[in-house]
Amino acid sequence: MKNKFNDLALAILRVGFSGMLLTHGIPKINILLENPGGFSDPLGVGNTVSLILALIGEVVAPIFIILGFKTRIAAIPTIGTMGVAAFIVHAQDSFGTKEKALLYLIGFIVIALLGAGKYSVDKK
Repeated sequence: MKNKFNDLALAILRVGFSGMLLTHGIPKINILLENPGGFSDPLGVGNTVSLILALIGEVVAPIFIILGFKTRIAAIPTIGTMGVAAFIVHAQDSFGTKEKALLYLIGFIVIALLGAGKYSVDKK
């Protein structure tokens, strides 16, 4: 059953999660400009490539999601980035340390499943 607040709830979810994730991604732009070799390489693809993938997942994709542009597709890199953060980068850490990545992961999985809603560029 479709509730009249579903589209508003999707907009709040999209903008809230993506806006908060941008606070983690935007500082990584400085790392790219100053010292990309200092970024971790959890996938073994090189420090710079890992940083670029993180920037796509934490800056580029969230901007698309905020706008509601290709939301389901845009959520995929963010889901991947949060999966790597939770299960590879923080694999040996306590639950409390990986909890933030897991919360983002769950939120962006929901966004990928539900889409953007009518308050978006795609208006679906």
